[in-house]
Amino acid sequence: MTKIVAEIACNHMGDFQLASAMIEAVAKISGIHYVKFQKRNNWELLGPELYNSPHPRPENSFGDTYGLHREHLEFSIEEHRELYTLCAAEGIKYSCSAWDLTSAKELSGLDLDYIKIPSACNNNFQLMGWLAENFPRSLHISLGMLDRQEIDELVTFLYTRSALARTVLYACTTAYPAPENELSLLEIPWLKEKYGSRLEAIGFSGHHTSVAPDAAAIALGAQWIERHFTLNKNFKGTDHKASLDLVDLELLATSVTQVNQALHCKNEKILQKERTHRARLSGAPPIA
Repeated sequence: MTKIVAEIACNHMGDFQLASAMIEAVAKISGIHYVKFQKRNNWELLGPELYNSPHPRPENSFGDTYGLHREHLEFSIEEHRELYTLCAAEGIKYSCSAWDLTSAKELSGLDLDYIKIPSACNNNFQLMGWLAENFPRSLHISLGMLDRQEIDELVTFLYTRSALARTVLYACTTAYPAPENELSLLEIPWLKEKYGSRLEAIGFSGHHTSVAPDAAAIALGAQWIERHFTLNKNFKGTDHKASLDLVDLELLATSVTQVNQALHCKNEKILQKERTHRARLSGAPPIA
């Protein structure tokens, strides 16, 4: 059965109460399995020059520098633990992306089913190596911005650290929003054919604005669907317009359920419901 992840990421705008309300809203939608956040140590991730630089799009900034903007959007590990607890109380699971080694170590102290490596970090072998050797649960990795040779190098790296069988690789186009003609969904069967027997699963992480491609992704072999989620696409910030709102998310969950129900072969050569119609519509004798 396909798992759906509603990624809140930084769409909470640094407001813990808004993050909590988003969890509560997602938990009410049948068929959504996880909400996902992001964890960064901004000084470690950015370095002093970028930390103290202005935000490239000042209208979306929550601070006087890019570093202070990112700090405004960051929750402490204690706050993440509270969000984890709230998810459990609401009957939905918590997950999180680690953007740096410090964040990975902090998140590994929570009882998580998996830790996600975003496309921005899928070439950070120090980060992934530490998780492979020290985090015993699943690793989920987005493949945005990697070419096929780099994907093969990543797979080999995880295999040599005995982590490949507990890895989910996500086909992903890193664009916000991503137009449908750049989603490259046929990467999914390529990943499945080349690596599927050695992986835990294949996923699809999208930043498009529709839900039809997600249904196609399932039919092509994706077992995880990850989409960004917001309560209002007009909120301040860079990700909201590439995110689904509550109406979209409900439509996604319904579509995924329907596709999963339909993805099988007939269990009889001619279904029982077809037999009556066969006689009525074609004049052929009914089949006992």
